[in-house]
Amino acid sequence: MPAVSLPIPPAAAPDAAGLRAIGSAHRRRLREVWRSAGWPCQDVIEAELLAAGLLQRCHDDRQRTTLRVSDAGLQVLAQTAELNRGARSAHEQLVAEVAATLARDGRIAWCGLSLRARVGDPGQERWQMARPDVYSVRHTSVAAYLQPMVHEIKVRRADLLADLRRPSKRQAYLQMAGALYYVLAEGIATPDEVPAECGVLLARREPRDQGPRSDAAPDDLPPIRLDLLRPAPTRALTQEAGLPFAVWMALARATPATQPEDPQLWLGAGP
Repeated sequence: MPAVSLPIPPAAAPDAAGLRAIGSAHRRRLREVWRSAGWPCQDVIEAELLAAGLLQRCHDDRQRTTLRVSDAGLQVLAQTAELNRGARSAHEQLVAEVAATLARDGRIAWCGLSLRARVGDPGQERWQMARPDVYSVRHTSVAAYLQPMVHEIKVRRADLLADLRRPSKRQAYLQMAGALYYVLAEGIATPDEVPAECGVLLARREPRDQGPRSDAAPDDLPPIRLDLLRPAPTRALTQEAGLPFAVWMALARATPATQPEDPQLWLGAGP
C-alpha cells in the first residue's frame, strides 16, 4: 500500500552527549522500529523521539499511521552501535588483562564461564545462571587453599550502576567464590559506591617508556596495574564446604586463560 511521509523539519543527529541523554529506552525503541515499522504506542518515549526528529509518522491512503526511523534516527543507531562496539572492545581487553595478571600471580583463571547458583531467601530459593567476567582459583593441590575468586570488570559507569542494582547477581557470585572483587576503570566510581561485601580494585595503565629505544607499536596499550582500594571480605572454603559440584563441572569443561610459560613463576604460589 503506498505510504506518504509527513513533512518534517530536518534534524541533525545528536552528538555523544546528546546520545547519552536520549537514554537506553529510546535507543531500544529506535531499534525496534528500524527492524519493523510499527503502529504508534503514543507514550512519552515515542513523543520524545518524534520531537527530536528521530522518528517519522507515515500515513497510508486510508490515513492509518505508522512509524519509521528518520535519517537522523539512523545516524543515532549507527553511533550507538559504534559506542557499544568500543565499550565491548575495552571491556574484553581489560578482562583478558586481569586474567593474565591473576595467572602471573599464581592463579588459574577462566573467562566467560556459565555457572549455576542458588539465590534468594531461605524457603524462596531459586536457581540463577551467572557469568563472571573472570573466575580464578589458586594453583594448589590442597582444597582448603583454593581461594576461589570472582572479578567483575567495569569500564563504564552506567554498566556498573546497572550491575549494582542486581543484588541477586552478587549473591550468586558469593555462592561460588570466597571473595568478589569489582575491577573498575579509572574515573567511573569511588569505592564507597560498591557494596561492602565486595572488594574494589582500580585498573591503572602503567605509563609506557617513551624513550628513543622503545620498540612498542604506537597503538599498543601500556600494561595495567591493579591497585587495591578495598579488600574483599573472604570466607574459607574447606574440603567439607568447598566449591559446588556444578562449578567443578563447568571448570572441567572450560579452558583456562593463558598460563605463564615459565614454570618457575609458580614457585612460592602456595601448597
